[in-house]
Amino acid sequence: MKIVIVTLDTFSTKMAGPAIRVWEMAGMLAREHDVTVLTFAEAGRTSPNFSLEATKVADFESDLGTPDVVIIQGYLVHTFPWLGERDFKLVVDLYDPFHLESLGVEKHRPMPDREHALQHAINELSAQIRIGDFFLCASETQRSLWIGHLAALGRVNPRTYDADGSLWSLIDLAPFGIAGPTPTQDRHAIKGTIPGISADDHLLIWGGGIYNWFDPLTVISAVGIAAETDPTIRLLFLGAKHPNPDVPQMAMAAHSRRHAEELGLTGTHVFFLDDWVEYGDRHNYLLDADIGVTAHFTDIETHFSFRTRVLDYLWTGLPIITSDGDFFGDLVESRGLGRTVPVGDEQAMAQAILEVLDNPDDMRARVVEASRDFSWESTLAPLLAYCRDPYYAADRIDRLAPGEMVAPRPTLRSLVSKTWESTQRAGIRHTAAKAARYLRR
Repeated sequence: MKIVIVTLDTFSTKMAGPAIRVWEMAGMLAREHDVTVLTFAEAGRTSPNFSLEATKVADFESDLGTPDVVIIQGYLVHTFPWLGERDFKLVVDLYDPFHLESLGVEKHRPMPDREHALQHAINELSAQIRIGDFFLCASETQRSLWIGHLAALGRVNPRTYDADGSLWSLIDLAPFGIAGPTPTQDRHAIKGTIPGISADDHLLIWGGGIYNWFDPLTVISAVGIAAETDPTIRLLFLGAKHPNPDVPQMAMAAHSRRHAEELGLTGTHVFFLDDWVEYGDRHNYLLDADIGVTAHFTDIETHFSFRTRVLDYLWTGLPIITSDGDFFGDLVESRGLGRTVPVGDEQAMAQAILEVLDNPDDMRARVVEASRDFSWESTLAPLLAYCRDPYYAADRIDRLAPGEMVAPRPTLRSLVSKTWESTQRAGIRHTAAKAARYLRR
């Protein structure tokens, strides 16, 4: 098959989650197909297995060509509504519920801006859901969210239901994956390299950006408390600056720096790495750490999230400390991969840090075992199967243009059937009155 994956993210030596996902997806699909990645951002990497090209709005249609399958990610369909009108099969990657993410991203902005951003996200997702042939999401919880959206827009209908009552042929699970077996460290990128962090220190690593829906403040406070017992404890925030210039620094990043300064921890127990780590070098940072840490708030974004940074902790065998209440909190708790703590509880977080540092070895073995469930080959299996034998959605013949929703007109047979059922159930007088109201309407 000829497959094109379309994204808005940056491809360089430093990549964030959306680009990493597309990169790995393209590599897996290229084992069997002719794959091209088109991005509206920087295309600064090359692969021997697939093509990676930058495109522009004016050139996109011609650059896309005539593939068999198109896979899209991000804000695309509102700009290019014709994506639902071509002969190719359209796969929509919904692993990131960015309308819920928008609530956190825009949290500190004026209310009109927040409302506009949310509506923009909802409009985009609704446009995608109206035209997709096959959808991907990251978890069972997300699948329930998206089935609700599909149902609200008429995509759960007699044709899709008759084709597959379970709807797995319409929307399946394809979570983020892990690059491979536990890597080998080539150099010490943190311990003995970053001033203030020695080879003998106990290092906690926060892998990834500091976004508004995360709670780094509790972790910083907890490190200050735990350091009173163990002065060798250090915390490093790995990616304070996003590699995509279109992603602004969020308010929580500034709050975190200020909080560490106020507690007198900056440069002694808490460190911020301003630049984003290169994708091919990140294992050297992670393998210097003793614990992978993350924390979040109790909100709707958390409930439907799939924290991709935790997969790097699994990949490098790091015991994990996380807030409870999300997918990976449940995984850590159920499989003994570290500790989960109540949201916002800095004392519990501090205690968890000390406990994990006291006996990490058994946890490391369980983390490595759990990581095998998240290989890209496993997580992308539904997409790989679909692309071997792609199909249009069962209701494609009735698909409307994006944004257009009309009520179906009842057939004469259905009206007669409903009239008979109403007469048997409620009597002729009630049915006659109901019919009169219907005709007036």
